[in-house]
Amino acid sequence: MSAPVVLFDVPGPRARRTYRVVGVVAVLVLVALLVLVVRGLANPDDNQFTAEKWRPFLDPVTWTAYLLPGLVNTLKAAAIAVVLSVVVGLVLGVGRLSQSRVLRLVCGTYVEFFRSVPVLVMMIFSYYFAVFVVGITGDAASLFGVVAGLTLYNSAVIAELIRSGVHSLPRGQREAGLAVGLTPSQAMTAILLPQAVTAMLPSLLSQLVVILKDTALGYIINFSELIRGGQNLSTNFGNLIPTFIVLAAIFILINYSLTFLARLLERRLQRSAKGTPPPDPDDQAQVAPVGGGMGVGVL
Repeated sequence: MSAPVVLFDVPGPRARRTYRVVGVVAVLVLVALLVLVVRGLANPDDNQFTAEKWRPFLDPVTWTAYLLPGLVNTLKAAAIAVVLSVVVGLVLGVGRLSQSRVLRLVCGTYVEFFRSVPVLVMMIFSYYFAVFVVGITGDAASLFGVVAGLTLYNSAVIAELIRSGVHSLPRGQREAGLAVGLTPSQAMTAILLPQAVTAMLPSLLSQLVVILKDTALGYIINFSELIRGGQNLSTNFGNLIPTFIVLAAIFILINYSLTFLARLLERRLQRSAKGTPPPDPDDQAQVAPVGGGMGVGVL
């Protein structure tokens, strides 16, 4: 059975030809723009593609003093924000599905509010909250601002993913849990929530990649992440374009690795969800059923 189409109808032959033409034209336009950009950056006054601009990346000090410390801070902030976002998102998602109207209202207000506020605004607010209210200063305040901003926004998104995953399950799943004596909360945690997390796993992992990329916004509040390290490097050596090409390659490598691991995990979960293997005939009781006019036969 083919997968259901939710947003768009399946394109016909004419629409597919139109899509191909539009795609080819878009690629040609992008290539033309790329050529113009490269020609502009390769001007004789400040050629960004000379060997001299790339030579600093052969110096170990460039990596140990600029790029690697920023990469460590980026990964640290992303790891903390991922853990907090998943935990808070699960709690909020379950709260939005609670039987309590008050709890649903509180969790729904949180989700709708923080999904509507830009991440950068929440980072700035959290940073100044840490400085003027909590009393945190220096790099710790910047780290607090980045982690808090990412957690507030992405936990709300993850909560919606959890809620959507539970609603996508057949109603019989919950009814079966209630029929065997489980309470609504037990049916949620033991039956619905694990299946919802598995169903929404690709979207959840994509959101975790977004968290990693959004750590770059921390340069606004003086967080020493990878982008800021690259800016300091390009300021000292005058190689802005080569530096950001290297930074883009680092982000692509990390995000591709995360996506690859996510695909492996998704395939493994899909294989495990296909059901248990058929029972071994040697382990089954060798007793024939009793039927009308049939005797009991022990084989």
